[in-house]
Amino acid sequence: MNSKRTAYKPTISTDYVQKLLEWQENVYNESKTRDTQNIEFLGRKFNIPRGVHPINPMSDLLGNSVLNETKKTDKVLDMGTGSGVNAILAASKTDIVIAVDVNPKAIKNAEKNAKNNGVASKITFAVSDVFSNVEGTFNLIIFDPPFRWFAPRDIYEVGTTDEGYKSLTTFFHDVDKYLAPDGRILLCFGSSGDIGYLYKLIEEYGFQKKVIAQRDLEKEDITVNYYTFLLTKSNK
Repeated sequence: MNSKRTAYKPTISTDYVQKLLEWQENVYNESKTRDTQNIEFLGRKFNIPRGVHPINPMSDLLGNSVLNETKKTDKVLDMGTGSGVNAILAASKTDIVIAVDVNPKAIKNAEKNAKNNGVASKITFAVSDVFSNVEGTFNLIIFDPPFRWFAPRDIYEVGTTDEGYKSLTTFFHDVDKYLAPDGRILLCFGSSGDIGYLYKLIEEYGFQKKVIAQRDLEKEDITVNYYTFLLTKSNK
């Protein structure tokens, strides 16, 4: 295990950083006027109020991966659960799911969505800043981290930007303590963030990565790549 936390250093150009800042500003402004989202997603129904990270057109990349990867015998941790989507999907496959988020409003919303989808008895919800309120080990850890590293302006924006990639770095620094010996990680990320830094963390902390879902999106003449990775330890 690497005992020293990696300090973030950008791996992308200054021009692309500026473009990401513009996109983040748009995301933030849109969040202020977004209506409550009532949506059917992968056969489940969700109510997501303003102030909780919404389901987006790329959410199925991770959602379908959760459905395909979760085993009946798995104990699952959903890190950054948001509205509870991936915890609820995992609970359709296994009986023990822990779901955490730093946003208390998200946790309350996730609890309601779990109840409405009939899986509340299988999921334990808690407010947690990464692993700060997590105990035990898990066969499968699901993580859909913020793609960008700018300073968030409020608790909602913590869902889309992680200042200096502190949470992402903490995740990799600490995850070995919570991952069972043959455990797996499902992680979603995109090139609308600094994906080169993610690759650096994956390598530095001794993980192998496999792309199990991918979709590309054209945005302002830029091709953005979105992935779900399956991570396992290199020495296994």
